[in-house]
Amino acid sequence: MALPVFLLLCFLLSIVVIFILIRASRRRLLRLPPGNLGLPFVGETLQLISAYKTENPEPFIDERVSRFGPLFTTHVFGEPTVFSADPEVNRFILQNEGKLFDCSYPGSISNLLGKHSLLLMKGSLHKRMHSLTMSFGNSSIIKDHLLVDIDRLIRLNLDSWSDRVLLMEEAKTITFNLTVKQLMSYDPCEWTERLRKEYVLVIEGFFTLPSRLFSPTYSRAITARTKVAEALNLVVRRRRKEAVAISEGGGEKQNDMLAALLADDDGFSDEQIVDFLLALLVAGYETTSTIMTLAVKFLTETPLALAQLKEEHEGIRAKKSNNTEALEWSDYKSMPFTQCVINETLRVANIIGGIFRRAITNVPVKGYTIPKGWQVFASFRAVHLNLDHYKDARSFNPWRWQNKPVPTISGNVFMPFGGGPRLCPGYEIARVILSVFLHRIVTRYSWVPAEEDKLVFFPTTRTQKRYPIKVRRLNCDQAM
Repeated sequence: MALPVFLLLCFLLSIVVIFILIRASRRRLLRLPPGNLGLPFVGETLQLISAYKTENPEPFIDERVSRFGPLFTTHVFGEPTVFSADPEVNRFILQNEGKLFDCSYPGSISNLLGKHSLLLMKGSLHKRMHSLTMSFGNSSIIKDHLLVDIDRLIRLNLDSWSDRVLLMEEAKTITFNLTVKQLMSYDPCEWTERLRKEYVLVIEGFFTLPSRLFSPTYSRAITARTKVAEALNLVVRRRRKEAVAISEGGGEKQNDMLAALLADDDGFSDEQIVDFLLALLVAGYETTSTIMTLAVKFLTETPLALAQLKEEHEGIRAKKSNNTEALEWSDYKSMPFTQCVINETLRVANIIGGIFRRAITNVPVKGYTIPKGWQVFASFRAVHLNLDHYKDARSFNPWRWQNKPVPTISGNVFMPFGGGPRLCPGYEIARVILSVFLHRIVTRYSWVPAEEDKLVFFPTTRTQKRYPIKVRRLNCDQAM
């Protein structure tokens, strides 16, 4: 018995030695960025997850940057990875999408979104769909068509608030309803609420083992994804029939994203449209709602900023005949401090902490080589919270943005919406939604936290208890 055990130990030891020698040889040949790949197979994944499950995940990158510099190697989620905390390298990675790097996401996300989602598309099809999405969310479309619905649906949600509110849940309901309206022209109803509940299950499966056998959460997510796809497919088929009737002179054309997809000259299949809509609903639901919640949280913790924001919005409200009169584009454009609050919330919160890409060839950068096939992580969070780029970087300070237009201050150091060919196509709509939401909440309510809550960053950025607040409705003519 002793001999087989000894041989097994020798075999395992030899594998580890070979692994270390191959790794060291490759490092010498390619001049990899410095770093530590950690244990065989596991790498430094456990250290990364442990850090991001705390209120302060920064030390994971801080410690490695101090030892190795802003470009370092590690091994996370089963793959050797080059981390970048360098703003120039991050922009280089984003600008070379499809040339030197391809998008790369965990299998669970890829499977749940579908192969035709905007997040996973590549090449000419991605360029075409991205351009269509950008054109449907530009300032003229928002001004002429979307602003009225954004304001109306936010007011509708706030009207239902009573004593105690889970702000993150309410924000998610708002963003989901707004996205459904923008994409398919549905107002909130039983159908949209059933769809939203299935979406919650889909999103829960994003950061799980992509196996129905070993992960009940992933299994539920796949089932929910099937239900969502079936519901959207019925909508697409019905709208195709309506489009034919409209072309023959009957009915009124809808002015939404689905109509634009159905009218595209090159044509999209039902499967492509369903995947596309599904992914956009996920994007609108999760990210904007979190920013809405954290903006309120940060303002609550910074009374001077909240007071200045209220003053700005009371000035806008005072010009209206009543507190329910719709906001106009000129109102949105007269919210300079609101934009400072939004910029600072985006910078501090980092809902998208960074992006994964995969090198499609050996890529020389900053005197090092990123090997073909390696994963790359461009960390926006590390740049946004770097003291070299922002004074007192880890404090919420919206005044830092005053009299400093974003394009001037940013350069490579403010990229909350990504960049390059995959710049978030909904960034302008997100800003408008945030602005309208802040206007309506500060002119209608006062609030205090219902209980202590804290931020967590894994698997996504959120508040641990969905940020419960106690609200008090203001009289329409009462100044806050």
